[in-house]
Amino acid sequence: MTKLSDEQKRDFEAAAFRRLVEHLRERSDVQNIDLMTLAGFCRNCLSNWYREAANAEGVDLSKDQSREIVYGMPYAEWQALNQTEASDAKKAEFEARRPKDH
Repeated sequence: MTKLSDEQKRDFEAAAFRRLVEHLRERSDVQNIDLMTLAGFCRNCLSNWYREAANAEGVDLSKDQSREIVYGMPYAEWQALNQTEASDAKKAEFEARRPKDH
């Protein structure tokens, strides 16, 4: 395996994160409940992890600010444009598979 420097790891991880966020922005048809049910995380989780990382480094980033970074727009705007009401079946599946910390 190729030995990577700490800087390369950071840069490659950042590039992968940016690619994931871009992909999720393009796939607005995929609802957060679907992501949570299948993968155990969603766009909101990513924004929370981003905010936690910023806060750990002493940067005061709000929930709204971190969500706008992930969603590419204010969260309320994304919801109005893309979020649909989950069916009872989707809600039941989510509850059955819900991670303990959500």
